[in-house]
Amino acid sequence: MKRTLLILWLGVFAWPLFAQVPSPDEFLGYELGTHFSSHQKVVDYFKDVSSKAKNVKLQSYGTTYEGRELLFAVVSDASNMESLEQIRNNNIAISNNDKTIKAAKQPAIVWLSYNVHGNEANSTETAMKVLYTLVEAKDEKIKQWLKNTVVIIDPCLNPDGRERYVNFYNSVAGTMPNPDPTSREHYEPWPGGRTNHYYFDLNRDWAWQTQIESEQRLKQYHQWLPQIHVDFHEQGYNEPYYFAPAAEPIHQAVTPWQREFQVVVGRNNAKYFDENGWQYFTKERFDLLYPSYGDTYPLYNGAIGMTYEQAGSGRAGLAVVTASGDTLTLKDRISHHFTTSMSTIEVASAHAEKLVLEFRKFFEQSLTPATTYKSYVVKAQNISRLRKLAELLTKNKIGFAFGAEKVERTLNGYNYESQKVEQFKLERNDMVISVAQKHGVLANILFEPQTFVADSNTYDITAWALPYAYGLNAYAVKEILLGTHSFIEEPKRNAFHTAKPYAWILSWNGMEDAKVLMALQQQEVKVRLAEQAFTIGGITYKAGTLLIYRAENEKRKPNFQAQLEKLLANLNADFKTLNSGYVEKGKDFGSSVYRLLGRPKVAVLSGSEVSSQSLGEIWHFFEQELKYPISMINVSSVANLDINKVNTLLVPDGYYNDKLADQLTPWVTAGGKLILLEDAIAAFVGKKPYQIKRKEEPKATEAKNAQQYTSRDHDDFSNTIPGAIYKVYLDQTHPLSFGIGKYYFTLKTDANIYEPLENGYNLGSLKADSYVAGVAGAKVKSKISSGMLYGAQEIGKGQVLYFATGLIFRNFWESGKQMLLNSVFLN
Repeated sequence: MKRTLLILWLGVFAWPLFAQVPSPDEFLGYELGTHFSSHQKVVDYFKDVSSKAKNVKLQSYGTTYEGRELLFAVVSDASNMESLEQIRNNNIAISNNDKTIKAAKQPAIVWLSYNVHGNEANSTETAMKVLYTLVEAKDEKIKQWLKNTVVIIDPCLNPDGRERYVNFYNSVAGTMPNPDPTSREHYEPWPGGRTNHYYFDLNRDWAWQTQIESEQRLKQYHQWLPQIHVDFHEQGYNEPYYFAPAAEPIHQAVTPWQREFQVVVGRNNAKYFDENGWQYFTKERFDLLYPSYGDTYPLYNGAIGMTYEQAGSGRAGLAVVTASGDTLTLKDRISHHFTTSMSTIEVASAHAEKLVLEFRKFFEQSLTPATTYKSYVVKAQNISRLRKLAELLTKNKIGFAFGAEKVERTLNGYNYESQKVEQFKLERNDMVISVAQKHGVLANILFEPQTFVADSNTYDITAWALPYAYGLNAYAVKEILLGTHSFIEEPKRNAFHTAKPYAWILSWNGMEDAKVLMALQQQEVKVRLAEQAFTIGGITYKAGTLLIYRAENEKRKPNFQAQLEKLLANLNADFKTLNSGYVEKGKDFGSSVYRLLGRPKVAVLSGSEVSSQSLGEIWHFFEQELKYPISMINVSSVANLDINKVNTLLVPDGYYNDKLADQLTPWVTAGGKLILLEDAIAAFVGKKPYQIKRKEEPKATEAKNAQQYTSRDHDDFSNTIPGAIYKVYLDQTHPLSFGIGKYYFTLKTDANIYEPLENGYNLGSLKADSYVAGVAGAKVKSKISSGMLYGAQEIGKGQVLYFATGLIFRNFWESGKQMLLNSVFLN
């Protein structure tokens, strides 16, 4: 009887303690690797496992732009799970140089990130298998690993891109996968599933955090700061598997320990691949330089950051025949990623104490940097962009302050603009960043004027110094500086306003000013642009100042003054009032140099001819940052463009057909503004009435040296420019330069340059001293040592703006946003 009651009690009350955790196959209803699982099914599986297993904690950390849930699971053994918050707090305390925490008692934290590129879709399937294997821990070895580690599993960093790929594949696949690589299931339509909703590569966004997925994930990352982070990827389906150690160039900030431990992990991975006869490679192709990858960003924040690359990607489907004649299946791809996942956890467990000790050492050494420059001072020449820089540093937990002590200090430092060591004054609103801080390694990498690059065969850009990207002059200083203030001192606003103004004056320096202009134009307020500087009441207002004349607006709005000042107050806009149109210097307000601004009706071209990255930058900028309406128009529809509905057209980087120029000419002639970006210009070269001409490099007279066979996979260094910073000389009289100044620092990723326009405006040019930083081969430097990058041409009632570089690269190139605003709203 007692035994019967015990069995009943266990059945009624104790069943949750012994609830069976389903395998992925059992939960999904199909064998893992035979279908691509939807994101919702993956989320449901993770939630189901966490509800039934005691050694899993699930953390939801946000949603994507399309509303899909972002989450990760934390797995360890039962004793670690009971003190999980203490483990996390201890780990952060170690990074904060708390020496009371004993490394021997602290498990190593391993963070596994899957599917940052949506069409590299096997990773998310692998994540389910890893979760189940760790939770069940049927092997005693796994139980031991979990005693020494806390494992964080993020199954999908990019759900929107992955769902785009999965929906495509499931919609075209037959009842059986067709492994023929020419069949349609192996060809995604544009834009493909690699990127997120706004076509951003999230594996290039770790440091910049321009995308909501990155920003939300990095908040969680900094709450844990793992000792190991692995970013799981896929590459071409004919490639062997890649795992660390990485290739050169490797940034000098990567420590000897971080390099050595990549070798330790690589050897352990190799052991299992050797047992299975699987092909792999290391130390090739995938470098550790650019700071915004899923391997470098963790490295620069104290972890062992690594990339693993499986053959597959969007071309692989469920099965594909490779060049060697073998058939690569989704099951194979899962098996390979699963093996390296488990191998990495095994190595972390075996070296847990050493990992924690070296993690501590990394942050201890950050407080006493051995770098050339110990501090960076960013001048407060543009408060709008300085605030944006402060936001970026805050996201990355980099400390900063403003100003000197009670008096201004005179210091020596490397001037980013002149590229010389000069004296300068440290003033109240100047930003001061000392690299003697917890996140000093990352701070130094983001600010260093010139990054050392050991090998030109790099995977990405080689220059990104934030002062250039933000268009703010700065000084690199060899001593440790500490700012005095935690905030920017706001300029005093003019408290006195004329009772009956002749005009209202507004500045034009940044995004906030553009939003004020947008709001005014939405309310049909007539706004004028001062194309030249003027002085009135002893105050000089620079070119680019916005003006609102009372009389011309009152004709349509009798109560205009009250309405306007209420609107400006709601916008928190700083403005001045003037009681006369008569100026002391410059042109009086009746002059034609005070041009009435029209309201842009903006569209951007979209479609398979368009670079999805270039389009995404524009789309995200207008929709998420400006909050300004923008139409996406297919290239095939440009012949039907209506000037009354669209008066400003952005043509992103891309490869366009020969008809595009002819199709757009009537629209431009009727008054349209055409903005051509990067290789979009190519479709207009040699087409009348467009004057743009490529600058051709002189034909070489010397004999070309034969290439060695062993170097066939390396680019010709002399022709290389993967991403270098150049100083562009601007025409300061043209509205394109307003709010920027004499120079604009651009990121140059190709050797395209153009002849000066004969009957147009040459707005931005390169000169012999334009090269600033990054890898640029000798032949490239020679070719682009002079010529036009930015130009404008009037055609009929309209105009064409030529931009031979991207303006807002990955949306972290802040100064380019000012140029884009100028081209859309002021021209």
